[in-house]
Amino acid sequence: MDENRVAIIVLNYNGQGCLLPCLKSLEALTYEEKTIIVVDNGSQDESFEQAQRAFPKFVYLKNNQNKGFSGGMNTGIRYALEAGIPWVWLFNYDALAEKDALTLLLAGAAGNSSARLLSPVVLNEKKEEWFSGGRINYLRMRAEHTASLGKKTPYRSEYLSGCALLIHREVFEKIGFLDEDFFLYYEDVDFSLRARKAGFSCLVVPESRVTHSEQSNFNPSKVYHLVFSGLLFFEKHTPWHLRPYIFGYVTIRRVKNRIDVWLGREAASMVQKAYATYFSRIKAKSLSDLH
Repeated sequence: MDENRVAIIVLNYNGQGCLLPCLKSLEALTYEEKTIIVVDNGSQDESFEQAQRAFPKFVYLKNNQNKGFSGGMNTGIRYALEAGIPWVWLFNYDALAEKDALTLLLAGAAGNSSARLLSPVVLNEKKEEWFSGGRINYLRMRAEHTASLGKKTPYRSEYLSGCALLIHREVFEKIGFLDEDFFLYYEDVDFSLRARKAGFSCLVVPESRVTHSEQSNFNPSKVYHLVFSGLLFFEKHTPWHLRPYIFGYVTIRRVKNRIDVWLGREAASMVQKAYATYFSRIKAKSLSDLH
């Protein structure tokens, strides 16, 4: 197996307007031993077909429905591993890579044998740091981005963003794939924690840079998934001694949400829906455990 090979997996969902610039930036990477894989998640626009015409040498895989971030990326990851490629770089379709970004990530991995998950610093369109490290705040039930404070050498992080996440096949072989219970959001935090528990390090390589142009428009569906996935994550990973606190905190948040719904505040109904889905899931799981 050639340890230098990298599969770059781009997950597309109605990416017209952003997919082609993303792929152009990946084609221009100085790193040569790369295979670019585009996975389509049941898009309804022409973005996938446009990409096939513009970059015919790339690999194209298509899911017939939207399988979420985890399900879609897992399609590409399985293809890469079956092809014997040792590294996969999960890459958002609304991001752009600097030419040396991947080269610098792999250099960071070479300098730290336990680092099998690596991320560049991710900038927003204003060239401000969007992700340069992360920590999990159990008291507020949040996965938070932290500042790099001008660090120049690779450093560890509690978790890494899935925006441009480089992963070695050893990690998948030891802990499995992305958890498809997380349709959108928190799948990267979950995967990072599982990897760290298995003895791998999460490393940020500050000289490697990617720009993320996530749309800021209000999207009710994203609000739903952010809340629901957050509840799933903290149910799964909260230490036992904090579980009574989390139960109380969720209860208070749910009461506040009912007030927000009554006041007609934006997104409150989607938050309420997320709570309803989550507690229905808990009830069904409890009933299943009884049988």
